[in-house]
Amino acid sequence: MPRIFDNIDRQLLPTLKTTLGVSHRADFCVGYFNLRGWRQIDEHIEPWTGGDECCRLLVGMSILPQHELAEAYRIIKTDGVMDNQTAARLKKSLAAHFRRQLTFGAPTDADEAGLRRLAAQILAGKVIVRVQLHERLHAKLYLLFRHDPVSPSIGFLGSSNLTFAGLANQGELNVDITGHDACKKLAQWFDDRWKHNWCIDISKELVTVGEVREAFAGIPTGELDGMIDEAVKSVRNGKRRERPGRTRK
Repeated sequence: MPRIFDNIDRQLLPTLKTTLGVSHRADFCVGYFNLRGWRQIDEHIEPWTGGDECCRLLVGMSILPQHELAEAYRIIKTDGVMDNQTAARLKKSLAAHFRRQLTFGAPTDADEAGLRRLAAQILAGKVIVRVQLHERLHAKLYLLFRHDPVSPSIGFLGSSNLTFAGLANQGELNVDITGHDACKKLAQWFDDRWKHNWCIDISKELVTVGEVREAFAGIPTGELDGMIDEAVKSVRNGKRRERPGRTRK
């Protein structure tokens, strides 16, 4: 029998973190996610090397403005071919609006640190973020893979988005999936959507200097440049550097 995680009698977050701690890659499909949710699990992604050891994050609910979403749907329903200029514009718009979802609410020091970690993880290939455009997808799936010949994968399927509320702080309904055949089918379901032509990779757009600068416009320019430079250098040097302390007014 599957275990039920409803955040009332049993929270999803502790079990998800424990399972991530013994996993080497993960596929997540959610309607929404934000920094406060990502910060709960990012330490377990950090030891992964990138490449094959990464978290593939598929966001299913469109965050485009209505007129751009209508344009995307029009292209999909006609010939399904997007020119490079349109693709670049949509990716930029997706990243901008996705960033607002990511940093919803007034950013705290912890959020800023979380943003830097997420940016560094994307730069290192530990996290890949794609947004699905060809249909609205409200599914929530957390699929984790382990070096275990008996039970190589485990899934959590239900209603929890990758937000703090969804993982731990509001009533949800999720179950764990441990059967080999069921996990294999879920992995195939995820791959089919991940590889779709209209599943748009916005990872690079999320970590551009301009995107990060807009997200935390209240931070002095020189300090923000230093934060971004440190994130990039830490990835290139293969080590994490300490962030200089600062006092928020």
